[in-house]
Amino acid sequence: MAETNGSGISVEDQLTHLDAARKLVLGDAAYYPQIVQGILPVIDSNARIELRRWGANFLAETFSAPALALSQKETLSLVVLDTLMGMLDAPNDDAALLKGALQTFASIYPLIFRHVITNITDTATWEKVTTIKSKILKKWDIASSGVRICCIKFVQKVIEVQSAASVAEGRGLDQSEISIALVPRNHPLIHAPSLEAETAALLDRMLNVFHDDVSDAILVNATVNCLGALVRARPAMANKIISAVLNFNPLKQANSPMTPKIIVTVKSMEKTTRAFLLNIVKQNPNGPLAPKIQQHVERLVRMRYEVFHEGSRKRPAPYEPTDGLDAAKRARIGATVSFAPRPQISIPPLPPGPTSLAQLYTLTSDQALTSFDVQQLPQELVRQIVVALTSRIDAASLAEASNGVRGRFETLAKAQRILDQANAARASVAVDEDEDDYEPDFEPAEDDEQLLNALDSLPPEPKAMPALGPFKLPQPPPLTEEEATAMGHNTISRVFGFMNALDEPLHVAKVQTGLNRLAASSYDRNAWITFITRLATRAPFGLDEAAIKSEDSLASLQRSPNLSSAIREALYLHIIADFRPNIDTAVAWLTEEWYNDGVVQSAAATGATAPNYEPCVLRILDGILPYLDARDKLFTRFLSEIPSVTPAVLERVKRLARDPERVALAVNSLHYLILLRPPAREISLDALEDLHHNYDDARIAAGKVLGKWRPASVTAAAPKTQQLNPSSSTAEITSNNNTPSHTTNSPSSSSSPNTVAAATASASASAAPAAIAAANPSSSSSLNSVVNGDAPSQNNNTLLAAS
Repeated sequence: MAETNGSGISVEDQLTHLDAARKLVLGDAAYYPQIVQGILPVIDSNARIELRRWGANFLAETFSAPALALSQKETLSLVVLDTLMGMLDAPNDDAALLKGALQTFASIYPLIFRHVITNITDTATWEKVTTIKSKILKKWDIASSGVRICCIKFVQKVIEVQSAASVAEGRGLDQSEISIALVPRNHPLIHAPSLEAETAALLDRMLNVFHDDVSDAILVNATVNCLGALVRARPAMANKIISAVLNFNPLKQANSPMTPKIIVTVKSMEKTTRAFLLNIVKQNPNGPLAPKIQQHVERLVRMRYEVFHEGSRKRPAPYEPTDGLDAAKRARIGATVSFAPRPQISIPPLPPGPTSLAQLYTLTSDQALTSFDVQQLPQELVRQIVVALTSRIDAASLAEASNGVRGRFETLAKAQRILDQANAARASVAVDEDEDDYEPDFEPAEDDEQLLNALDSLPPEPKAMPALGPFKLPQPPPLTEEEATAMGHNTISRVFGFMNALDEPLHVAKVQTGLNRLAASSYDRNAWITFITRLATRAPFGLDEAAIKSEDSLASLQRSPNLSSAIREALYLHIIADFRPNIDTAVAWLTEEWYNDGVVQSAAATGATAPNYEPCVLRILDGILPYLDARDKLFTRFLSEIPSVTPAVLERVKRLARDPERVALAVNSLHYLILLRPPAREISLDALEDLHHNYDDARIAAGKVLGKWRPASVTAAAPKTQQLNPSSSTAEITSNNNTPSHTTNSPSSSSSPNTVAAATASASASAAPAAIAAANPSSSSSLNSVVNGDAPSQNNNTLLAAS
C-alpha cells in the first residue's frame, strides 16, 4: 500500500503532480515564479525525503536554466534561502538532498551578493548567506565524495565573486560581472578586505588537494576542472594555480603495486592534468609560463609511456636454434650436431562406407579437431592462420602427408576399377532360361564379397546434371500508347534539363565551315539545341499518313500526341520562359522548321502537307509581343533572322501600332525589313502603307518611310487626311513629298514621283551592303550555313535572299 502524508495523498501521486509542474515550466519559463513559490511548502523540512530530493533537484535546475531571466532568478533566490538552510540541516545528511541544495546555492550566491550590494539594509539576507556558507565549508572535508565535489564547485563560485575581476585594457571594469570590485568601501554589511582574505584562504584550501591526499582521483579531477574556470575568469590567480598544478605529479602512485584501481586512478588524473595544461597553452600560447607548461606536458607523456608500456619496451630474447648452432656457425667451425629424429606422421585408415572429400584429406584421429567447423571463423582470420602455418611447416612432413593422401586416392581408384570390371562381366553373361541343368558357379563368391566390401568404401556416384537448353528472357509486354507517350515526355524533360545545366562557353571555338562540316559535333549547349530541333522536325518525316489542312495546322500542332509535337511544345515553353537569352534557340528551331517544310513539300508525291513553320513562328510572336519594350531591338533582330517573313507575321507586327508607345518599334522593324530583306520588301511596304492609312499614331513615322519608297501612296492619302482633319495644315504632307528630292541630285524640286522613288531606291540599294555589315557582322558566313548539311540556323539575311 502506498505511503501517504498528512493530507491523504500518496507520495507517488505528489511526485506525479510535481513532474507535471516541471514539464509546464520547461515548456514556458513564465510559470517559474508561480511554480517555485507553490512547491516550497511541499518540500519543507516536514516533508518526506523523496519530495525534498525532488525539490532540491528542481531548484538546482531552475536557477541554472538559461530561459529564466536574471532579475527573476534574483527575486526567487531570496525566497528559497530558508528552504536551502533546512535542507543543509537534514538529520541524516542525505547525499542526493545535499547535492541539490549545494548546486542551488552555488548558482544563487552571485545573485544574492549583488542584491546585498544594492540593498545595504538587508541584514537578514546577508546573515542567512553567511550561515549557509559556513555550514557548507564544514561539510567540505567530512561528507561523501559526491557532496565534496559540489562543495568544490561552490567554493569556485565564492572565489570568483569575492575576488576582483580583471580590467580589460582601454575599457575599464565590466559592470555586468559580479565581483568584489562592485562593493563600495563604506558598505555596512560587506567588508571587502575580510572577504579577500577569506578568498585567498579558500584558494589555498583548494590547492592543498595536490599535497595532502592524491589517492582520491575524483576530488583531484573535480578540483582541476574548477581551477580551469578560475584561470579564465580571474587571470590574476593564474600564476599561483598553474604553479601548484606544475608541482603536482599525477603519476606518484605508480611506484606502488599496480592494481587495476590504481591504474585507472593514475590514468584519469594524468589525463585531466594534461588537458588542463594544454588548454592554458592554447588560450595564451605566448604567455611567460607557456614553455614551462609545454615541457611539463612532454614530461608527463614520457613518464606515462614509461610506466604503462614498460613491458613492451623490453628487448626480445635473441633467436637461438634448437640444435645449439645455426648454419653459419656450423659451417665455420665444422661442428657436427646430432639431430633428434623427426616424428613420423601416422596415416589412419579410411572409415568404412562412402568416403567424403573431407575424410580423404583428414590425417588426424582427434575427434575434437575433426568435429570443429572452420566455416565459423572469419575469412580474414583463416587467411592469416594459413599464411602463418605455411611459412612454418616442415617440407618433409608436408611431403609425407601428401603421399598419404595420394595413397588413399589410389586405393579408392583401384576399388572403383574393380567394381567397374565386375559390372561389365555381369552384363556380358547371357542367362539361358531354357537350360534346366544350369548350375551357377559358386567359386567367385568370395570375390563378390570382396567387391561388395570395396563398394562400401567407395563414395556415392555423383548425380548427373540435367541437360539445360539455351536460356532466353521472355519478351517484354508491348507498351500502350499512354505509356509510350509518358516515357517520351520523360525523355524530353531529361534532355531539356541536361541542356539547361550546360553553361555557355566563355571562348567559342572556331567552327569549321564547308560542305564536309558535321553539325552538332562540339557537344556543347548549341549542339544539344541542334539535336533537339532536328529531332522535332526531321524525326517524324514520312510517318504521317494523312495530310493536315493548312488552316487547321496550329490546332493540330497543339493536339498531336506524337513525339515531335511534344518536343515542339517543350521548345516553345523553354523559349517563352526567358525569350531574351533564348532568341538564338528560337531562330535555330524556326530555321529547321522552314527547311523541313521545304523538303517535305518537294518530296510529297500527292497532296500538300501541313506546314509547321508558320504556326510555330506565329505562336512565338504571340508569346513575346506582350512583353516587348518600346526600345527593344531584340524584336527587330528576331524578324531579320527568321528564315521567312509572311503576311501573317507582318499582321502581328502591325498589332504593335495599337500601343502608342510601341508605334516606333513597329515602323522601325518594317523599315529594317524593307532595307535589308528584299524578298519581303513588298509585303513590308504593304504593311507600312496599311499603318499609314489606318493608324493615326503611326501616320507621321510611316509617311517618312513611304515617302522614300512609295511617295504616291503618301500623296494619295493627303486628301483623306485633310477631310478627316480640315483644320490641319498640308505643310507636313508637302514636306514628306519633298523629302526624296534631297536624295536625288536634281536642281529642281518639281521632279516626278517616279523619278524620286527610283533615285531613292538606287541610293538605298547602294547603301544596303554597308548597312547589312553594320547590323549583322556574321552575315558574311550565312551562305555557308545554307549549303552545309547543317541546314540554315541562326544567320539571317543571305538566307532570306535565298528564300
